[in-house]
Amino acid sequence: MSITVEEKQKLINEYATKKGDTGSPEVQVAILTSRIATLTEHFKTHKKDNHSRRGLLMMVAQRRKLLDYVKGKDEKRYQDLIGRLGIRR
Repeated sequence: MSITVEEKQKLINEYATKKGDTGSPEVQVAILTSRIATLTEHFKTHKKDNHSRRGLLMMVAQRRKLLDYVKGKDEKRYQDLIGRLGIRR
């Protein structure tokens, strides 16, 4: 259900704001988006897995908080990020 090390490294390289950046909001949101997509696929076959559903809801809330933070800091950065990730809103 989690993403592989290679996928995570690819996301870090793609969304990093500078070399060696692993913790910027952009990277965190990208990783959370990938994990959310993976869990969403999981729920298509395991409809009654409510324990994992709770984790999914917590991840969505965390991503929302990070996106709100980025939006408060820099609107252009926020628009660019949701455009690149394909997140609506």
